[in-house]
Amino acid sequence: MGERTPVYEARNVSKSYGSVVALENASLSLHAGEVIGLVGDNGAGKSTLVKILSGALAPDDGTILMDGSEHSWKSPRDALESGVETLYQDAGLCPDLTVSGNVFLGREIRRPGVLGKLGFLDKQAMEREAAASLDRAGIGFAGVRRTVDQFSGGQRQAVAIGRAVAWARKVVILDEPTNHLGARQAGEVLNVMRRAKEQGLGVIFISHTLPHVLEATDRVVVLRLGRVVADRPTSSFTPDSLLKVITGLAEEAPL
Repeated sequence: MGERTPVYEARNVSKSYGSVVALENASLSLHAGEVIGLVGDNGAGKSTLVKILSGALAPDDGTILMDGSEHSWKSPRDALESGVETLYQDAGLCPDLTVSGNVFLGREIRRPGVLGKLGFLDKQAMEREAAASLDRAGIGFAGVRRTVDQFSGGQRQAVAIGRAVAWARKVVILDEPTNHLGARQAGEVLNVMRRAKEQGLGVIFISHTLPHVLEATDRVVVLRLGRVVADRPTSSFTPDSLLKVITGLAEEAPL
């Protein structure tokens, strides 16, 4: 049986800012139902690659493929409409909106008929569907009517991740989702990632917290100075060996 086609792929992607090379022939492939960790030191090129994958930035060279077909994102909206959801470090939540309002931000359900045409929202439908979506993502939330500013940092992050998982059809990109969270809250986030994998989504997990990467991923891709220097099953790394590859203490041939 032939090898499966990746659900999402960056192939030989390069990007420069003037004379500064951010990415050089970097490749990354992601399969449905797989969680990969994207790691590297500051300045390794992770943020640039994430922006390219999310449609926020166009590569100078290289190809983006979804289900084996080449794509060229004009904007993040293009990627969103194709099933790629990205959660950046700032979470992108509106603190004055309710949980359901945040889950449906930009995708609001309008009331039927004339009222909908006048801009009235169907808040009850949004509350029901938000609660169901968060539950499917592995997040039990009793307060979808409460505003986000009433919750802890970990709960806010859970809402943001739940929203991304709920709307993603193919790929979820999570940029430092466990940053500044306690052990219990971080564990809940990792469980949401596992639930996304069980639902058949491909997950890209960017993190500096190596124990979380080693716990939650199937494969690890290491960037160093804009190049992919390792792409191996997570089980082949220990915390020490992964750190050495990231820092260059253990040299691997660029891929």
